[in-house]
Amino acid sequence: MSADLTKTPTETPDESSEETATGTSRGAIPITAAQLPRLAPLLVAVVGAAVAAFFWLILDWPPVGSLIVGGIVYLLALPAWSLAVEGRRRATDRMMTGLVWTSAVIAMVPLVSLIYTVISKGAGVVNSEFLTYSLFATQLDQPPGIYHAIMGTLIITLGAAIISIPIGVLAAIYLVEYGKRNRLARMVTFLVDVMTGIPSIVAGLFAFALFTLLFGAGFQGGIGGSVALSLLMIPIVVRATEEMLRLVPDDLREAAYALGTPKWRTITKVVLPTTIGGIITGVTLSIARVIGETAPLLLIAGLAAKTNTNPFDGAMTTLPVQIYSFNSRQETIDLAWGAALVLIVIVLALNLVARLIGKFYAPKTGN
Repeated sequence: MSADLTKTPTETPDESSEETATGTSRGAIPITAAQLPRLAPLLVAVVGAAVAAFFWLILDWPPVGSLIVGGIVYLLALPAWSLAVEGRRRATDRMMTGLVWTSAVIAMVPLVSLIYTVISKGAGVVNSEFLTYSLFATQLDQPPGIYHAIMGTLIITLGAAIISIPIGVLAAIYLVEYGKRNRLARMVTFLVDVMTGIPSIVAGLFAFALFTLLFGAGFQGGIGGSVALSLLMIPIVVRATEEMLRLVPDDLREAAYALGTPKWRTITKVVLPTTIGGIITGVTLSIARVIGETAPLLLIAGLAAKTNTNPFDGAMTTLPVQIYSFNSRQETIDLAWGAALVLIVIVLALNLVARLIGKFYAPKTGN
């Protein structure tokens, strides 16, 4: 009797084989959730493109408006489909991902449009004669060029860099290494913040007033343009250098002090070599920032039709000023687009140089 009570019911062969085949027992919770197909974003994008084509071709909407409608359809349809299949969290993730990509595309549209417009309208003008001849015609059959403006841009920008880089770097060293938030350091920081936001025309007026007091009325020269641009460069150099110096750990400074190294030698041998890549990058970007200024140079540097390589004697033309002059006359608008293309190439080259220098001098992180 007791043997019969202790018997356990045996599983039938059909039930055990069914549980083995499915891998789960009765009442188990699945560990995988429903997901959209891998090509779901592509399918929804095709639907959005079809809607945009319908509004454009059938309803005769503008292309931009049709693209906006197609983008809205994509941003709404994919999260809605995901909400029905995958749940709220996955739908929210897909919606935010779509918004991020949409924002990136919208930010790129003006840049791509600008580059395309300048290249399409200015590429046909740029040639060897355009780059090597000045606007002043020494011969009757000489075509107009921008060589004088290129030389003026390089000379004035170089002068501004010579003025700005020592002042900006030394001011940043004082703020980080010596100031330690004292009253003078706070005042310098406040003035740097104010200079960062001043309009460029104010810098031109300051340079114009300064050189008028020194040399009399009617003075125009490249040195005045360099002084005006330096007022715009110094705050950028100070901020870039200051941020780089603050990234140096205090342990490096304290280790140098423990070895008996003076403070000035610690700065020159430990702090500056550690941050030289970031400082050079900030300086290069500040040069790219001011190389396209027009208003201050119109006031103090002037406009010349021939090449002038002496910044202390006579007017000196830069590319932005020459572009402004070309654009003021209907027959030279094509030359303005060509000069704009050259200026964009120069700025792009400066940014690439900054990236390469920053990468070259970046701290090595190998094992």
